[in-house]
Amino acid sequence: MSITSLIKPLFLRRIKAWRGKAIRPEATQCRELQWLLHRAAATLQGQTYGYSSIRTYEDFKNKVPVSQYPDIRHLVERIINGERDILWPGRTTHFAQSSGTSDGKSKYIPITGDSFKRTHYQGGFDVVAHYLDLYPDSRIFDGRSFILGGSYANELTLPKNVVVGDLSANLIDNINPLVNLVRIPSKRIALMEDWQEKLPALVEASIGRDVTNISGVPSWFLAVIKEILKKTGASTIHEVWPNLEVFFHGGISFEPYRETYSHITDSSRMRYLETYNASEGFFALRTDVDDPSLTLLTDLGIFFEFVPLGQENEKYPEALGAWQVTPGETYSLVISGCNGLWRYAIGDTVTVTSVNPLKIVIAGRTKHFINAFGEELMVHNAEAAIARTCSEMACEVVNFTAAPVYAGDRTRGRHQWLIEFVCPPADIDEFAERLDKNIQSENSDYQAKRSHGLFLDRLSIVVAHEGLFDQWLASTGKLGGQRKVPRLSNDRHIIDDMLALNAK
Repeated sequence: MSITSLIKPLFLRRIKAWRGKAIRPEATQCRELQWLLHRAAATLQGQTYGYSSIRTYEDFKNKVPVSQYPDIRHLVERIINGERDILWPGRTTHFAQSSGTSDGKSKYIPITGDSFKRTHYQGGFDVVAHYLDLYPDSRIFDGRSFILGGSYANELTLPKNVVVGDLSANLIDNINPLVNLVRIPSKRIALMEDWQEKLPALVEASIGRDVTNISGVPSWFLAVIKEILKKTGASTIHEVWPNLEVFFHGGISFEPYRETYSHITDSSRMRYLETYNASEGFFALRTDVDDPSLTLLTDLGIFFEFVPLGQENEKYPEALGAWQVTPGETYSLVISGCNGLWRYAIGDTVTVTSVNPLKIVIAGRTKHFINAFGEELMVHNAEAAIARTCSEMACEVVNFTAAPVYAGDRTRGRHQWLIEFVCPPADIDEFAERLDKNIQSENSDYQAKRSHGLFLDRLSIVVAHEGLFDQWLASTGKLGGQRKVPRLSNDRHIIDDMLALNAK
């Protein structure tokens, strides 16, 4: 009898309980909200907004304003400096460093003891539970898990016992010691800060191990796998890890990388399960082999709200609970959680695909889009279009970013794409033509602006030299397992810096 068959019943019991809650989103979510309010009633936040008197969701959204990170920065700084009972009971000493806000400063998302246990680790448990439910033949626990994470922000000067870093670094460092028996690499390697040193260490730590599952961001794991193939001379990773069966991935869309992964794996033996695990919480995962949508996890210490687009900057928007949304609509996601974030706009937009259970697809970032000409191009439009174009022209992309080029005296505006190819197309001009048409098919607003060339010219492409995206990340001090370049920007700050590097 395999180890997996012995352990599996523990996970499958969770599936039965989860299904009962998933079909009752209103009851489940209102129970989570009341638990959150009760736990935080005596905190500074709870006393400021009268949490002890809130009885319904309507009370909650009428009393408590929606916040973004600059609104709570001063409170988080107080927590970092040792104050207790500010946003959540007790003292918080762990923080996930996230990408900067509009003022250029980093965000430090609290990770409380409750959010470690109830949200992040329970979310990881649920991922495995759903995978075992979907694939009864799995032998996932008969080998090792290769978890690729980030590092701590060791350059910061912090009070004693306070740690700041990537979410994954915090999770790996505080994980149940029993998990370390089935996980690689060692903590020492997993938490290395210098990616140039870390990459070869990861390769050495994983060659010769019986890896059955891998977890991480697709772009960074691709770099690891390629180095392993280079060192071993193997043509696919299954020659190195013959029992590899699944990639648990998240952080960025997998679509631009799907074709590349099909070439470096044995597709007949490889499975993929997408997760929605952010610094602010573990939100959703794929629960159906035939449906790429992500099912919201409604009982992990998080209360979800959905704000109609156009109201995302309002303090008291016409927000909706998880049971009030409409399929097909796109919303800005707002969460309240046991990490002490209250009605916090995380910056993501999601499109609802089903309400019972509640399923979503990630549409993009509220700040990562191009709408310079009224085209409202979202990240999911761009990723779907580039994936289709690569498939049509038998080429592969490792990374891309795009931004507007504004109209001149004699030129119309257009989008400019900076693309790093693994395998470039035979004709870059034809690639640009097809990509432009595929974006039009994905986005009717872009199609309208491109119609007859009245408002927008066809997009243009600059081919990035090999390693440009990593080079740019390194220049910002953000090279590592969870860092990434925004796919779309509504201004030219990022792309101009990258173009300058590309010209050297």
